[in-house]
Amino acid sequence: MEALMGLVILIIVILLVVTSCVKVVPQATAYVVERLGGYQGTWGVGIHFKVPVIDRVAKRVTLKEQVVDFPPQPVITEDNVTMRIDTVVFYQITDPKLYTYGVENPIVAIENLTATTLRNIIGDLELDETLTSREVINTKMRAALDTATDPWGIKVNRVELKNIIPPEEIQNAMERQMKAERERREAVTRAEGEKKSSILIAEGKKASAILDAEAEKQAAILRAEAVKEKLIREAEGQAEAILKVQQANADGLRFLKEAGADQAVLQLKSLEAFAKAADGKATKIIIPSEIQGLAGTIQALAAVAADGKEA
Repeated sequence: MEALMGLVILIIVILLVVTSCVKVVPQATAYVVERLGGYQGTWGVGIHFKVPVIDRVAKRVTLKEQVVDFPPQPVITEDNVTMRIDTVVFYQITDPKLYTYGVENPIVAIENLTATTLRNIIGDLELDETLTSREVINTKMRAALDTATDPWGIKVNRVELKNIIPPEEIQNAMERQMKAERERREAVTRAEGEKKSSILIAEGKKASAILDAEAEKQAAILRAEAVKEKLIREAEGQAEAILKVQQANADGLRFLKEAGADQAVLQLKSLEAFAKAADGKATKIIIPSEIQGLAGTIQALAAVAADGKEA
């Protein structure tokens, strides 16, 4: 019975040992394996077996991109202004072996390297350049850190200046400057608005005056057209009246001629027609010579008849 119990215990121990020797490496992870204290290899994703007691997993390394946020570091600009800058570093482990054996504490090493690199870059810039050249500073720091961390199996993908904290008196001066700039922009905007408003009002008055002048012009043209049409109608009426009178006289003369009236009667009727044509409105009337002779004859006869009555 004791032998059976011992066998069962042995089997359980063997199973536990075998189970501990089976390792499954998950995605985006690498295992650094040592054999008898020396580097044996790097296990990737999948199932692996190690030799009991002899092999051991020295380090589990994450291959995903990681982010580390460092506290603000004091730096001095070229114009001797002390400020604090905190940075954010995005890095990724590309070689688990170098990462395990390259440096004792990689994060502390990156932090110190970031601080020294930042001081070197900011030391060549003035305050205004530091505040307006974040992209330039980020690019220079990423290049410097990426080169320095290659022997550690680390690739620096991106470096960002999270915050730049100048001294309090500089912040107050910057706030006053920004306030003055905002007030200046407000004054300029107000002046531009008033200018545009004045221009629009002037253009409106100009357009109104042009429309008024155009309307007056059109009204004058219409009045002139009306007067013209009235005069034309009056002239046409007078011409038509004269034409009808002349037509009637012509018809009368033709009737007398057809009735056998002598030349004297015809000339007398012509004289009466001219008198009616004048209608008392004409100042001058041109009478043909035949009618003038007839008028003289009539006047002489009238004189003779008057003398006979006196006798």
